[in-house]
Amino acid sequence: MRLETTVLERSTSGDTDVLDLTGDVQDFLTSAGVEEGWVLIAVPGSTASVTTIEFESGAVSDLKRAVERLAPREAEYDHNLRWGDGNGYSHVRAALLGPSLVLPVSHGQLVTGTWQQVVLCDFDNRPRTRRIHLQVMGT
Repeated sequence: MRLETTVLERSTSGDTDVLDLTGDVQDFLTSAGVEEGWVLIAVPGSTASVTTIEFESGAVSDLKRAVERLAPREAEYDHNLRWGDGNGYSHVRAALLGPSLVLPVSHGQLVTGTWQQVVLCDFDNRPRTRRIHLQVMGT
């Protein structure tokens, strides 16, 4: 078994910015040379998440509207009352989608559906530089 790790850095605009990471993940798999195994994609922090979606404008817009309905920006959050930073909604949104994702690797390729991409969602209320940790294990 081999274990390879790398870290990507991506600048985001916040406010539910959604970035496609699929090519970056596949490039990492190619450079790692793992043919069969799994890859972990994780974003540290409590205001961003990693998930999959069809990365096209309609689906991304639908995702943004859905998280707004689930955790509205203008709702009252105890986090905001305690810290005064106005990003309580971003913590809730990130908790709902989660900070990481594990996907299979087969024949050196990321296993996803035809219209499925790996995306970073930054829910914070300001631009950020996000570090995305990639770790592949396999043979």
